[in-house]
Amino acid sequence: MLVLIVALLGGLAAGGGTAYAMIKMLGIGGAPAQEAKVEKEEPAKFVPTGKVLVPLVFADGKLAGYASMEVQLQVDEAKAEFVSQRMPLLLHAINMRTYRTPMAAGPDGMLPDLEGFRKLVDGAATEAFGAKVVRKVAVTAANPA
Repeated sequence: MLVLIVALLGGLAAGGGTAYAMIKMLGIGGAPAQEAKVEKEEPAKFVPTGKVLVPLVFADGKLAGYASMEVQLQVDEAKAEFVSQRMPLLLHAINMRTYRTPMAAGPDGMLPDLEGFRKLVDGAATEAFGAKVVRKVAVTAANPA
């Protein structure tokens, strides 16, 4: 009898916790969300960087290997030509950061840290093109080299 009561209380706790989490995460049953004001944005375009060879370095500075990455930069359509013309400056800024940024993951170090690389490219893009030129950075491919 005691086991059944404990199981019932455990089930009620788990179900109640799940319901509470859904209400908080999805906003179910809460106050209606205020509609955000939609500002008219300029049309965006993705500019490819081409293949970027990246050294995969451990935190202690040892080289694990290399990875070939492909990246797309989301920019305003009016700035796409500007970004394309200055692409060598971006690649230079990426190269100057990658050798000193630990991006090796996994037991053998052959898995690249994609989020770390995305942040690295975002910082390099700010250096190469200026602030607020690149809206988003998308890593579209990562292959061991």
